Amino acid sequence: MIYLALFLLALALTAMLTPLAGRLGRRLGMVDEPGGRRRHQGVIPRTGGLAIFVGFFVAVLVTLIAPLLWPEAGTWIPPRNDPNELRRLAALLAGSLFTVTMGFLDDRYEFGSGPQYLVQFVAALIAISGLIFIKHVNNPFGDGFIGGPNGLPWWIVGPLTVFWFMGMMNTVNWLDGLSGLVTGVTVILSVVLAIHMAFRADPPQLSVALLPTALAGAALGFLFFNFAPARIFMGSSGSYFLGFVIAALGIIGGARLATVMLVLGLPALDVGWLILNRWRRGVSPSVGGRDHLHFRLLDLGLSERTIVIGYWIFCAVFGALTLTIDSHLYKLVALGGLGLVALGLLIWASNERAVKVGD
Repeated sequence: MIYLALFLLALALTAMLTPLAGRLGRRLGMVDEPGGRRRHQGVIPRTGGLAIFVGFFVAVLVTLIAPLLWPEAGTWIPPRNDPNELRRLAALLAGSLFTVTMGFLDDRYEFGSGPQYLVQFVAALIAISGLIFIKHVNNPFGDGFIGGPNGLPWWIVGPLTVFWFMGMMNTVNWLDGLSGLVTGVTVILSVVLAIHMAFRADPPQLSVALLPTALAGAALGFLFFNFAPARIFMGSSGSYFLGFVIAALGIIGGARLATVMLVLGLPALDVGWLILNRWRRGVSPSVGGRDHLHFRLLDLGLSERTIVIGYWIFCAVFGALTLTIDSHLYKLVALGGLGLVALGLLIWASNERAVKVGD
């Protein structure tokens, strides 16, 4: 019942606050107008990320404060068995507050790529300071971890963790191009992570599973307003925040990097494909454009809703695989299969668009 209550609390808070966030965006002039690579209709505020953040942040705080104010509530909340869990939770909340604040400032003043990367780097350092880092990587070809029982050396842990956080934040930021795309994928990933932590982990990470449960509720509460035709966008405040939390949840409570990559494999591969193509053309990867996969599919004539739902199905199928596959080797094979399917889709979309432009 605590998981359902937390999910509904985050959902209700976000749903109630989203219209207020939209009014704030309009009052401050933080809106997106049609033109350039934006093909939506009407003037739409881009401050929805504030509502997602508050819904998640307050729901998580309730799990901390409720037992202090009402001792009986402590019997409902799963015990925290890891002595460092509260420190990681503090880093997660601090990083969330930092990223949503900097994202809001980015929406207000439109940062360049340099300040954006700096924000991502600082967010990763906040996570590392709270013991949210990639210390162990499962050996896909046997038992144990790569690097032995003590894990990876620190000179690898630091750069690898920074790369993970910056990669996830950029993936979510670049994925945020169609209404409801990021929000729906976040709901799917959060549900998969919550189930994995509660039922598939050994031992179960019941207290940690509260975090993706709250995130799923917050994202779904916003999706009601964000699905095409969108009435509000999440903006950088939402994409920065979601990218940071997703990266952190992939580490907290035992590494779930393969789970995150299976769900977000298509968007992540699209980022790599885009960077490679722009590098070959001599174009900066940080410049906005319509060469993302979802934009290419839209330019081919597919409807926005069809593309978004297609992404959701793709991510949900591979998310389900993570819940049914136990072998690390088989998960690696599934990642390889995902990469081949996604690569084929990227090549097809690029060729089809080239033919269409040539015509």
